[in-house]
Amino acid sequence: MWQDARNESEASGVPAPATGSWLAHAGATVNLALPLIGVQLAQVTMNVTDTVMVGWLGAAELAATVLATQAFFLFFIFGSGFAHAAVPLAAGAQGRGDIRGVRRSIRMSVWVLAIYGALTLIPLTFLEPILLALDQKPETARLAGAYMALGQWSMFPALLILSLRAYLTVVNRAYLMLTVIVAGALANAGFNWVFIFGHLGAPALGIVGAAMATLLSNLLMAALLVGYTVLAPALTRYELYQRAWRPDWPAFFEVLRLGLPISATIIAEVSLFATSSIMMGWLGTIPLAAHGIALQIASVSFMIPLGLASAATVRVGLAFGQKDRIALGRAGNVAIGIGGAIALSAAILFWLMPDRLISLYLDADNPNSADVLATAVPLLLVAAVFQLADSLQAVGAGVLRGMKDTRVPMVIALVSYWAVGMPVAYVLAFPLGLGGPGIWWGLASGLAAAAALMNWRYVRRERLGLLG
Repeated sequence: MWQDARNESEASGVPAPATGSWLAHAGATVNLALPLIGVQLAQVTMNVTDTVMVGWLGAAELAATVLATQAFFLFFIFGSGFAHAAVPLAAGAQGRGDIRGVRRSIRMSVWVLAIYGALTLIPLTFLEPILLALDQKPETARLAGAYMALGQWSMFPALLILSLRAYLTVVNRAYLMLTVIVAGALANAGFNWVFIFGHLGAPALGIVGAAMATLLSNLLMAALLVGYTVLAPALTRYELYQRAWRPDWPAFFEVLRLGLPISATIIAEVSLFATSSIMMGWLGTIPLAAHGIALQIASVSFMIPLGLASAATVRVGLAFGQKDRIALGRAGNVAIGIGGAIALSAAILFWLMPDRLISLYLDADNPNSADVLATAVPLLLVAAVFQLADSLQAVGAGVLRGMKDTRVPMVIALVSYWAVGMPVAYVLAFPLGLGGPGIWWGLASGLAAAAALMNWRYVRRERLGLLG
């Protein structure tokens, strides 16, 4: 039945997700993944730019920015699950030639994210007392709270960008998304230069200037994407904004049903890293600053398998919508193989030149720089080890998401990160006295458990009944 559905879809003009050879199939996956990887790298470049420029102000400002951006990211990434849910829903509809289904999924993801964005303002407003309750340094908490007072308003345009990114990916306009994000990253760097340090007549706002830059660049990107999706002739048939104020409750709750476990899966991993930042804060300002730099470097590398995972979700989602078992298997296998090769390359880079990578974030004239560098190097060496596990778990989750399999991966993530990763991190860091490297070995153990279980589930997909 699945093969017959594929033949029918090809006859109707809907692009098939697979070709006759593994090489051609890999080429199609890479072609979709490249702009998505570029989008991920451009987005993380904004965080890197903030970290580098704020790092020039000193260790206290850098530590505060790490905590503030981690808090923002924690809520943002939970919301991203609802945008991720729209991808397999819209891709499946696209595979069936169902334009209305594409529109419904994307539009209702915007609704869900708008409501969610409003809810995030409550905890983000009280970031300073929350950090104080978590035993962070008072000055660090004060600076982080000042950043968030302005930075929290970036949530709305950032979430809208996620929904429109899902839409453009499914309708094969990912390169346009890349262009907009690159423009936003360049604008963010310029806004940072102006508002952090007070150039061009602007006041020198310090880390609040970084929050201003993030807000302005997100508003710019959201405006460009809305403009394109309204005006592009090729997208008029989707009628995305026609009667956008009218609810479509079945699609709304479908996004919620699929998105909540995706959000929980993502937040299980992200909160693991956020909690690691809290524990590093217990060790002091220098370890926390070093942790922030090492985490930024690892995050840049992770954007490649993360973009690949998004491509895998689309490719698998198209095959799933067309009921093509062969295409689904090839989409998943190719993505996992490419992800593993990329992660291995990143690990070798981290191992060979940790000092050079870390030094990019430091001002040599700052008196704290030597201590931060010495503390960060061992962390990056551990990061080299868990690159492979992190890549495989991300791509594995993306493949399962394409099959609309989200609830069991959520359980896998919760168990791997919080029953394995966090206890190991705490025990190694404090009772056993390994400090920062112990925390990072705990992160590695959680990622390895998730990678093994996610990919085992994908390999057993037919026996587990995941193909329907």
